[in-house]
Amino acid sequence: MKKQLDCDKVFLSARHIHMIGIGGSGMCPIAELLLSRGYTVTGSDKNENANVKRLKSLGVTIYHEHTKSNINGADLVAFSAAVPDTNPEMAAADELGVPRMERSELLGAITRCYDNVIGVSGTHGKTTVSSMITQILLLNKQNPNAVIGGKLPIADSSCVVGDSQTLVCESCEFVDSFLQFSPDITVLLNIDDDHMDYFKTMENLENSFKKFVSMGKICYANGDDTRVKKVVADINSKVVTYGFDEENDYYPQNIVGGKYGFCFDVMCRGEKIGHLEMHAPGKHNIYNGLVSFAVCYEMGVDADGIADAIARFTGAGRRFEFIGEAKGITVVDDYAHHPTEMLATLQAAKTLDYKKVIVVFQPYTYSRVALLRDGMINALSVADKVFMTPIVAAREENVYGVKSEDVTDALPDAEVVADYNGLAEKMIDAADCGDLIITMGAGDIYKVAHIILEKLS
Repeated sequence: MKKQLDCDKVFLSARHIHMIGIGGSGMCPIAELLLSRGYTVTGSDKNENANVKRLKSLGVTIYHEHTKSNINGADLVAFSAAVPDTNPEMAAADELGVPRMERSELLGAITRCYDNVIGVSGTHGKTTVSSMITQILLLNKQNPNAVIGGKLPIADSSCVVGDSQTLVCESCEFVDSFLQFSPDITVLLNIDDDHMDYFKTMENLENSFKKFVSMGKICYANGDDTRVKKVVADINSKVVTYGFDEENDYYPQNIVGGKYGFCFDVMCRGEKIGHLEMHAPGKHNIYNGLVSFAVCYEMGVDADGIADAIARFTGAGRRFEFIGEAKGITVVDDYAHHPTEMLATLQAAKTLDYKKVIVVFQPYTYSRVALLRDGMINALSVADKVFMTPIVAAREENVYGVKSEDVTDALPDAEVVADYNGLAEKMIDAADCGDLIITMGAGDIYKVAHIILEKLS
């Protein structure tokens, strides 16, 4: 608590905040929100990506080299967890006595500036559900604020600025980041074995989620998930459950497959209260639509208004995102990097009207491949043709001795290709009119989707 109070004091007294790695998906929306609150924001990032270009268009000064002078005039220096202490701007902050604050601490301080914070947590689906809830509130004139891990198409941003006291906040468990936040409403979607390089045991992971959902007044919990049920069993917060089991408070009935996703009636404690037509494919999106409905309905949003907003929701950026179509070949990009997400995406693709599903998967971190190799093999086996790239190291050294070939060698028609241009050519050669190509992973594999489309066009 003392640490939070110290962070709040520093944040509230600052006027100029400098952000290292400002173009990252976690930092960019915070920068936009700070601008809306009247702060002077500067930043640094070596990449000239879409986030950087957007922030520059909003008047943010961004440096592309990390130098001591970048922090001149700053009252606070914010940084992402990936920034090392050896970064010149970090060292300059220490030398000049400028307070430093890690991204999750800064976002935590921001959450305490709003009266109604909706914290969306879980191993899978956080970005989709955060986006879906935000879209519902936006289109029903609730004027929300939002910090999301992917771009919301109707806002063309991962940040939404409104004039209400509601803040929708994607809440990630990695290194216990979300424990810095102060949510009023929590959502717990699922609990799976991810980030085990940090948590070490499932018990530690479950305890982290338990601490988070205990912070809010009410928790919307997946009543079909055994680990979620265990976590929320004895918390003091009010618990509202959702899922396919009719013992849940909210559950679907009369499920039928539509052209773009499933359609179903929304039941609440035995009574039909709405009907949803999903435009995001896959069974997992029934869960996502159901919990988004429940949260917004209990905030007072009309059921028909929720249904209309969900019908217009086609996914968040990099979540089964339609990139384009050329020569009868459809290209989609997806952020899935855990076997559960990969399997859900590929199974959803298989329910759609395509002849073959061709996927390239970019594995992210050696520890994840070492721990989840068998799950990756099982998920990728759903596709008709599989390509992989070498493993993205991110923050790790390869102490596990793993490589992408450990996955592809177990699949009947799979190969590893490092060069993006060569990979695009191979995927095009493998595809015919009526096929679906998916680029999948948490790194920069989305670039291949655009290269493919350019070559096809």
